[in-house]
Parts: sequence; structure tokens; C-alpha cells
Amino acid sequence: MTDTIFVTGGAGFIGSAVVRQLIETTDHKVVNVDKLTYAANLSSLVPASDSDRYALEKVDICDAAAVNGLFAKYRPTKVMHLAAESHVDRSIDGPAEFIQTNINGTFVLLEAALSYWKGLDEAAKEGFRFLHVSTDEVYGTLGPEGFFHEEHQYQPNSPYSASKAASDHLVRAWHETFGLPTVITNCTNNYGPYQFPEKLIPVVILKILNREPIPVYGKGENIRDWLYVEDHARALWQVINEGRLGETYCIGGQCEMKNIDVVRSICALMDELAPDAERGKASDLISFVTDRPGHDQRYAMDIGKINRELGWSPAETFETGMRRTVSWYLENRDWWQAILDSRYAGERLGTGQKKAG
Repeated sequence: MTDTIFVTGGAGFIGSAVVRQLIETTDHKVVNVDKLTYAANLSSLVPASDSDRYALEKVDICDAAAVNGLFAKYRPTKVMHLAAESHVDRSIDGPAEFIQTNINGTFVLLEAALSYWKGLDEAAKEGFRFLHVSTDEVYGTLGPEGFFHEEHQYQPNSPYSASKAASDHLVRAWHETFGLPTVITNCTNNYGPYQFPEKLIPVVILKILNREPIPVYGKGENIRDWLYVEDHARALWQVINEGRLGETYCIGGQCEMKNIDVVRSICALMDELAPDAERGKASDLISFVTDRPGHDQRYAMDIGKINRELGWSPAETFETGMRRTVSWYLENRDWWQAILDSRYAGERLGTGQKKAG
């Protein structure tokens, strides 16, 4: 049976990986529901957009009438909800958009999905699924030991993570109160091809190429668990198809790294793959800058549940995934140069100095 899958935020980094993977590996129809904000990039969808099974709808998920219209028009069997404002630094400078999109937008989408689901026949009701894609940042910060897990206490520390925590609670409530067949995932830091160049790994790569200082917050001691984006997309598809309703699944790369070690590994790869002997080693560009407010010290994820129940584990190690990532940025200059030329010039964000408008 051919399903129709809604992917909200399908022109973003993780969303586009999901769309590409669905078009490449399934026979399903994919409707990309995206507002096309600054972080959206339709060129990330070139491998999928030529398919007659792909459709793009430029819609803001906060627009209830438009969202309800999409459900009526396409009659989806599954909703993969990834649309979100997602950059912590931007949430510090301007929280309002994060509250609007991540909380109000999720509410609108849940209400539309619930209304649509209630009108389905029993067989279609049984097959419908709503997947909400969230972040490990809702759990706050870890000490030197231990891992986030599905029962971990919520303790968000940034406007971004607070907005995602709220949206998680809404999804859970719509399942418990109204019976909407939902499932939630919380993932660690993603990286890979097509990532918008405001995030750490592409920032480092592009700073090296331009021989500009590489900004590292504080002493670079903050620890993150890194997940290759295509591994994440595969996990999401397994969860929406095989996950237990009303449950949460934590997804991680089983790869804890200090930020400074991530930066140094990229420097070493760049020295190997794009050496610039005249201007010295890439690591000479590392520059420590004032830490951002509310910077969580450590994230790490226990993926035991998704591994036990669904058999998922990451295919890429940090070494293999990072090599693939650096190589992709070196081979796809046109993709990221267009962004730098038009929307983002590599400036620092998240100082807390700019107030929301």
C-alpha cells in the first residue's frame, strides 16, 4: 500500500534528509510542508524534487486554515513533524519566533490532525500516525556521568529547548486526552551534508576554507553526542512505523565528544583533504570566545529502548560520518556559497544582546 506522508519542515536540514530518504527507499508519496524560512533550502531537495511522488506546499504550520486544507487535499496516512525554529543562539537573541512556531505551530498541527483523524474510517484510523521530532535539550544538562533516557526529568535551559519541551507535552497530552496516535523522538546533535552554515560543524569547515578565526565557546569543554543525519532519518522512519503509540524514543549517535575535540578533528580532516601549506595548519585558526548564556555542559543519550524494541543503532561512527560530511562540503561549494551570499554571513549569534521584535 502506498502511503501519503506529510513531512513538516522538509526543506530544513533533518527534514530534507527524511524527504530524500523516503523518495529513494520507499514507494510512498511525500508532501513537504514548509514555510521556507531562512534555514530552508530547496536545493537540498534536488535529489527528490524531480519525483512525481514529491510535492511541496509552502505553508506556515501556524496557519490553521491552510493546514486543515492540506489534510483535506492530500489525506495523509502519516505525519512526520519536524518543522521548528531550532538554533539555540537565535532563540537567545529572539525568543518570540520560537514560541510561535514550536508551541503554537505544533498546537495547530495537532488540532488539524485530530480533526482529520476523527473523520477517518476505522481501518484508516488504525493506520494513522503522528510523529513529533524533538531534541535532547529538553532534558537540560548532564553531569560528568549518566545519560538522558525516556523517563528523564525535563529541565530546559534555553528559550529553544523550553519551546520544544512545551511542544513535547502538547503531543503527549493530545494522545492521552484525545487518543491521537502519536509518538515522540528526542535526538542528540545532528550533523552531515546540507546543514545550514550557522551550526558548529559547517561553521568550522567554512571558517577554515576562508582562513578566518574558528570561534569556540568558553574552553570548548562542552560535550555533545553526535548523530549522523542519515542515521537519524532512518530511525525516524522506523519509529513512525514500528514504535509503540504514546511512547518516546531517544535517538543518539553513541558518540560523545568535547566541542574542542570536534573542532580539532575537522581541522585534521581539512589539513588532509584540503591542505593549504602556505597559510599553515587549520588548528592555528582556533579562537576561544566568551561562552553563550545558559550553555548546557553535557548531553549524552541512552539509546537502549530504540535498540531493544526496534533494532535501530547508528551505522556511522563519528570518524566515518565526519569524513563524509567534510568531503561533501568540499565538493558542494555552490550549495553553501549561495547561502553565505544571500542569508547568513557567518556572524556570531546568541549573545543575548538583541531583543525580540
